[in-house]
Amino acid sequence: MIKYYILALGLLLIHRSFGQKKANDLYFPPANEWQQKKPAELGLNAAKIEEAINFAIANDAKNPRNMEVSHYQSFGKEPFGNGIGPFAERGEPTGLIIYKGYIVAQWGEPKRCDMTHSVTKSFLSSVVGLAVDKGLIKNVADTVVNYIPPIELYGEPVNRPADDFGKPELLQLFNTPHNKTITWDALLRQTSDWEGTLWGKPDWADRPDKDASQWLNRRRNKQGTVYEYNDVRVNVLSLAALSVWRKPLPQVLKEHIMDKIGASNTWRWTGYRNAWIVLDGQAVQSVSGGGHWGGGMFINAYDMARFGLLTLHRGRWNGQQLLSENWVKQALTPTEPEPTYGYMNWFLNTDKKLFPSANANVYCHIGNGTNMVFIDPDHELVIVSRWIMNSNTDGLVKRVLEAFNK
Repeated sequence: MIKYYILALGLLLIHRSFGQKKANDLYFPPANEWQQKKPAELGLNAAKIEEAINFAIANDAKNPRNMEVSHYQSFGKEPFGNGIGPFAERGEPTGLIIYKGYIVAQWGEPKRCDMTHSVTKSFLSSVVGLAVDKGLIKNVADTVVNYIPPIELYGEPVNRPADDFGKPELLQLFNTPHNKTITWDALLRQTSDWEGTLWGKPDWADRPDKDASQWLNRRRNKQGTVYEYNDVRVNVLSLAALSVWRKPLPQVLKEHIMDKIGASNTWRWTGYRNAWIVLDGQAVQSVSGGGHWGGGMFINAYDMARFGLLTLHRGRWNGQQLLSENWVKQALTPTEPEPTYGYMNWFLNTDKKLFPSANANVYCHIGNGTNMVFIDPDHELVIVSRWIMNSNTDGLVKRVLEAFNK
């Protein structure tokens, strides 16, 4: 693992050097506007940029554009795979290329709000990062159990059925011997192996083991030791973060990040229709960490690009540190059991398998669709690509990077 931590240190030094530029040398788009420049104005090869656009459009994802239909052709086939959150019809292949903060290319429908699927996880981990920065969570190495009280579900019957007499009335996310050991860091890195059922979805039912005998009876892995991409556990983190903030996470995100980076007022972060709790006497929805079973973030490409630009600048926006640089460093630190993953959903290029055409220090926020926010610190580059076949994301990156060749 030494080489991965050396790489992480390299990422930190590169970004720190980048962050030492004078604020007036950097362009941050104000709200409701974004300056555009032709590729040639910034020394890019316009023909290569045009080639990249045509490539993205030509490689439109093959899944049905109706996200509900697409769900039932994929995750909906899993046990308990029924959709419980909103789906929507998606738009045309869409994207933006941002260089030095300026838009140098765009295609498709960048103002259209579409599901962004698991890119939502990067917004979720950022909300947790804000809680750490503000001291609501003292340390990501802390066990979560000491932060989360028993939770009252909203909509429970006033007169409980006789069959429920004596059964627990409150939801306790971390009351099993294994779950009591889970840290915030393990939830963020998808290495918690949390056990249980949340919003009607058992942990084992998301991408279930081919061996059905393992669904209910397998031994738990020690938290922090085994990586498994699992949306039930992502939603556990979301509910835990809601309990810490004591107010809806979309409000937290809007106040502390999205408004400050000039995002539009059209994005919406949704949850499941049964994911409601009673919090301080009010009904509050716990939002989901993606579009698995519906829901998640509905957002346009411009707002995705603004978030990408924020992470490119290590959490800093026009002279204001919105997310601490230390948090971004942690998000970019490889997860020990999975060196191509940091915090959710910061995918790393440490082995150059994700993006063979790019440097090892690039990273991206990525979700089903494929929806991608690609960040290249060496080139001061952000690429948003929506509804491109997953196998062609590197092809798009390759063509954009070729535009830098003199």
